[in-house]
Amino acid sequence: MPFLTIRTLAVASVALCVLQAHAQGRIYRCGNEYTNDAQVAKSKGCSVMEGGNITIVEGTKPTPARSSNNNTATRSGSATERVDASAQRARDSDARAILEAELRKAEERLAEARKAYANGEPEKQGIESRNYQRYLDRVAELKAAVARAESDVAGLQRELGRLPASANAAGSAAK
Repeated sequence: MPFLTIRTLAVASVALCVLQAHAQGRIYRCGNEYTNDAQVAKSKGCSVMEGGNITIVEGTKPTPARSSNNNTATRSGSATERVDASAQRARDSDARAILEAELRKAEERLAEARKAYANGEPEKQGIESRNYQRYLDRVAELKAAVARAESDVAGLQRELGRLPASANAAGSAAK
């Protein structure tokens, strides 16, 4: 039995030596290409790479550009179709109405937040008369709520300013 394991170890070590010798063969560099085939290297005039082990990872190859006909066919039909002017005006007026409703809600939230904040001096609640830090924490939260509400109102006003002016919006602005 020990003879069998010694023999197996000997065969395995010889196989490893052969693999190492094969793995450490000469590598040739031909510009940006590498090869271990001596005949190809000689025909292309490649130079032998000297030094340690070389690892080469081949990158992905770019796919050829598609023609514009194929590119438009892959898009959804609604994205490539042109919307007529009346439908676009209707969409714009719907967007404006939604933004105006959101702006009214944001302005109401801002007014409530400012009322609760009371210019940095809100009424103390319950335990806050004995625990001043809890009061300061609540005041900081109220101040942050006011800042968020102001930011929301400003953002909605910017979005409304970006929409194209419509006859409806111009009439309501004149009132």
